Amino acid sequence: MRFTSEQRLDDGVLEREFTLGEIPGILWTPESASASPSASAPAPLILLGHPPLGLRKMYPRLVARARQSAADGFATATIELPGSGDRPRWAAVEQARADLRRAMQAGEPIGDEIVDALILPLVDKAVPEWRAALDALLSLPEVCGPVGYSGGVISIGVRLAAVEPRIAAAVLFAGSFVPRAVFEEARQVTVPLHVLLQWDDEGNDRQAALDLFDAFGSEEKTLHANMGGHTGVPQFAGDAAAQFFTRHLNAAGGTR
Repeated sequence: MRFTSEQRLDDGVLEREFTLGEIPGILWTPESASASPSASAPAPLILLGHPPLGLRKMYPRLVARARQSAADGFATATIELPGSGDRPRWAAVEQARADLRRAMQAGEPIGDEIVDALILPLVDKAVPEWRAALDALLSLPEVCGPVGYSGGVISIGVRLAAVEPRIAAAVLFAGSFVPRAVFEEARQVTVPLHVLLQWDDEGNDRQAALDLFDAFGSEEKTLHANMGGHTGVPQFAGDAAAQFFTRHLNAAGGTR
């Protein structure tokens, strides 16, 4: 991991851009952890998931989430997804996106073949990259476990929660297509879950989101559904997600 820039935000949060090989990312640490890492207790880490629209476009929403998490004592980090932002384009996924746009414009149902071609290659490539980033982040003195995952693409969150033992809790955003194979993977997820669902999300298959929630193997899982479209998550829903992480990612007894 190589840090390429840093700035102190007006609330004291330290924002550092980094690269991990060819993968760009951003790390935010609360003032208490980043002012003097050797003298301060390290902060538990939340990985911020996001749709494949590019970090530059997603930055305003990501930094708002990072600042809220920092106020609660958490470090946060995110990485650019494969094929997004300035990373090389991915011909197969670009074709799947084109097929999806054509089907939606024609008012046709979105078949499993399109969803699989769009999502599964992204999950297969992104999850190992998230795990490599986690290795590097947890080597920093100002960051520790337990680790949470927050956001979408929900299929990435499902796979990561299923295979990565350092993920102790997850807040998942229902709002993206879910391949049928991911439902089986969801049965392997046992960490506490808090799932956010926008009831009127025009781009989300509501029934698929409900079925996925039902499939999760976690003993503790909460579905927080709210009226409104894709980007209309109310503040109180975000507050509930923050409280969820406060319960499950306690700075006392942190691990690496």
